Amino acid sequence: MRVPVRMMRFALAVAGAVVIGAPAQAQDAAALKKNMIGQWELSTTERSKTCVITLKPDISPQGLKLELEPDCPKALPFTKDIVAWGIKGLDIVRLQTSAGESVIDLTEVESGIFEGIRSGEGVYILQNLAAARALSKTMDSMIGDWSIVRGNGRAICGLTLTNNDASPDNFQLFLKPRCDPLVTNFKPKEWRLERGELLMFSASGETWHFEADDNAQWRRMPDMADPLILLRQ
Repeated sequence: MRVPVRMMRFALAVAGAVVIGAPAQAQDAAALKKNMIGQWELSTTERSKTCVITLKPDISPQGLKLELEPDCPKALPFTKDIVAWGIKGLDIVRLQTSAGESVIDLTEVESGIFEGIRSGEGVYILQNLAAARALSKTMDSMIGDWSIVRGNGRAICGLTLTNNDASPDNFQLFLKPRCDPLVTNFKPKEWRLERGELLMFSASGETWHFEADDNAQWRRMPDMADPLILLRQ
């Protein structure tokens, strides 16, 4: 769905440029460039592999200057080819080679969060370093024992969220004995946090989505008349 929206935004910008001239596009690109200056984290979606990049306003023959932490190529091998950055079109942040070729193009999908795809590898996220580290603290706070309860407060299952790697994207989840059939039939095996949601995955690939509600609880979505709520034990 994002591609058509981006195309629509581009078409509207072009139409506006025809009426009021090219500076409108230049202003958009300039604003994005200004907002990008600083430290960012490039990572896999679940942040199991990360790379800190400092984007600078200085111009070099290869593009705008940047610095990568020394461990970046070990965590994300493709970053060894990144030597500069730039803004392409209206809303694309390009991390590029010395020849100006794209290593990865990223577009903003949420405020301060950019997403890019590398063919054959998957999705990567670029976000402000401070925000990324805050997310890491949130992740750490989730590790431990939880209970799934009904809306009336009746507990139907206990489980443990761990930080043990289960797959390239997810972490291990263990059910405690005597869970309700609703949960055992689902058989959750793995979990992760993604864009404010807690996701649980079964061995068959089915997913349960939980969102934090106003009571600092996690409620399964879409909401139901008899909700499922995840509570810290």
